[in-house]
Amino acid sequence: MGKQEKSGHLVLVMVPFQGHITPMLQLATILHSKGFSITIVHPELNFPNPSAHPDFTFISIPDKLTEPQLSDNDVAGVMRSLNNNCAAPLKQCLNKILHSHGHIAAIIYDTLMFCAQSIAHDLRLPGMTLRTSSATTLLFFTIFPQLDDRDFISTIESPELQALQLQRFRSLLSQNPTKAMVEMRATFTNAVISSSAIIVNSMEFLEQEALSKVKIFFPAPIFTIGPLHKLAPTIRGSLLTEDDKCISWLNKQAPESVIYVSFGSLASIDKEELIEAAWGLANSERPFLWVVRPGMVGGSSEWIELLPNGFQESVGQRACIVQWAPQKEVLAHAAVGGFWSHCGWNSTMESICEGLPMLCKPFFGDQLLNTSYICNVWKIGLELHELERGNVERTIKRLMVDMEGKVFRKRALDLKKDAALCLMKNGSSSCSLNDLTNHISLSSV
Repeated sequence: MGKQEKSGHLVLVMVPFQGHITPMLQLATILHSKGFSITIVHPELNFPNPSAHPDFTFISIPDKLTEPQLSDNDVAGVMRSLNNNCAAPLKQCLNKILHSHGHIAAIIYDTLMFCAQSIAHDLRLPGMTLRTSSATTLLFFTIFPQLDDRDFISTIESPELQALQLQRFRSLLSQNPTKAMVEMRATFTNAVISSSAIIVNSMEFLEQEALSKVKIFFPAPIFTIGPLHKLAPTIRGSLLTEDDKCISWLNKQAPESVIYVSFGSLASIDKEELIEAAWGLANSERPFLWVVRPGMVGGSSEWIELLPNGFQESVGQRACIVQWAPQKEVLAHAAVGGFWSHCGWNSTMESICEGLPMLCKPFFGDQLLNTSYICNVWKIGLELHELERGNVERTIKRLMVDMEGKVFRKRALDLKKDAALCLMKNGSSSCSLNDLTNHISLSSV
């Protein structure tokens, strides 16, 4: 019997957005290396290129999402529609896989594809969830619905959790929730509580206090097996074409001199904010690599045409502007000394693993919580509260030039060392990965 036959067959169910596709493909690669055969079920939207992942079987299911739905910024509404529309075809797909393979060791689904848990239950299969955000975000779906503000605050004894100011984020989540949001939170929470395992792209030391709280409220074992991108370093899951020319530009820059700027794959700013960011970068007098994604500015398909007059002449060879960058390679480059980020969880983990201080400009969702970790708990960065050129210039200099920034860099390098220890043979992430593979094997017996 071959290795894959011994380990079993896993079905991974994706959410069709960049920040979710990449970690799921990374997890698939890691589990395949452990001997599992992999089938990936993916909605039609943003379907990945199967030829880039020849070891996996890809199956597309209809999602029936419309362009107006995707453009109105109603994330909860989109996720509710995605789950409602995909539930029946997903169940049909899993039945076909069972008929052809005879066995599925487990269904592993993105937490936002929560319909998969009830389907796994109906089919009497183990349902395991991958959390692509921090483990701490799970607290918003457990503690907060059960306790009022005062009671919750009174239970906080950990300085780490106090520094996160969780009650502030709870109040933000409670403001004018839509029907779709209320329904999504309830269904999401029930799915995770019912799962037979929770997989998190994190490291034990990063969220130790929060994890101890999460484990109280969720009965399933939690496996922190991050950073996924280090365990599966060669995965290619980008929906946008990476511009490698920026690497040759970085090769010409002095060590730790460049600030890398990227707001991720979804964030949007208006034209005035683009202009203020541009002149702030120019006036900082630091070399910079800036990802200006088409569609980033008010949904416009224009690119550098939107930059202010005289800007490119002002910065000259001190700037490199691309539509998309090979981010992991950029962050690992010796010339990069800081990262101005939207603070998505993937970007935050990638930055920590390279020991970089961060300039934080969160836009929505868990980016706000990640910023609180970066600035208040780990203390490796600064939050940029206003996109105004003078403020941008001053904050970049604080991060890249002043003594304050050197302290951030020292702390960031310490976290990098801790992250490397997690991946060693007896490190927490390596041990957690071994525990996960054993758990899958036992669950499928």
